[in-house]
Amino acid sequence: MSEAPQILLSHHLKKLRLPTFLRDYDKVARQCASEGVDHTGYLARLTELELIDRERRMIERRIRLAKFPAVKSLDSFDFKAIPELNKMLVLTLARSEYVDRYENIIALGPSGTGKTHVALGLGLAACQKGISVGFTTASVLVHELMEARDEKSLLRYKKKLAKYRLLIVDELGFVPLSKTGAELLFEVFSERYESGSTIITSNLPFDEWTETFGSERLTGALLDRLTHHVHILEMNGESYRLTQSRSKTHPK
Repeated sequence: MSEAPQILLSHHLKKLRLPTFLRDYDKVARQCASEGVDHTGYLARLTELELIDRERRMIERRIRLAKFPAVKSLDSFDFKAIPELNKMLVLTLARSEYVDRYENIIALGPSGTGKTHVALGLGLAACQKGISVGFTTASVLVHELMEARDEKSLLRYKKKLAKYRLLIVDELGFVPLSKTGAELLFEVFSERYESGSTIITSNLPFDEWTETFGSERLTGALLDRLTHHVHILEMNGESYRLTQSRSKTHPK
């Protein structure tokens, strides 16, 4: 006795990895029957649902692989709190076209002004555009680079970083780097020159980056590469977090 058509169909749809088809084919069939939609229209609806669901799953996967500390969009950023920030530039960058041109973004400003939020928002926007993104802090990145070097797996770790079309390095300048750490970080940034995009956030203006890298020569060479194709986001002003905290404590 042959298997029931539904069992065969379920089996084939699982093999073809069409979970939305499998979940919705009966419901959509009933809807189309009641609306008088023909078989072509029925299949068109099902394939559209499958594509929408597949894109959603791919976006979720890219976000998960990016390892963001929190998922934040630019919609929730209060641009009025940082009037010096060029809102139109940020919204233009959210289209992620700079990634195709291997351009970089550097967000500069004191602690608490929302640099990480903007970086996360741009990272999320890139994930939604189908771009592979990686997020880390400068201190964690340097630690992992040194660990990889000690374990003789530095080349493999660098290849992993190179796979990210957009690499976000947060909090550069918070901790001074050792000579080895500075050189390893320089190598990562240098190897991404005109082959990948990088977003860097820093609490230090460019003329103080030597304090982090410990060498004027290294800092100069790094800035030469990073700023060749760059969008600079000036985020000076009162602490964004402090302003938010005050508004919650003393609502109008």
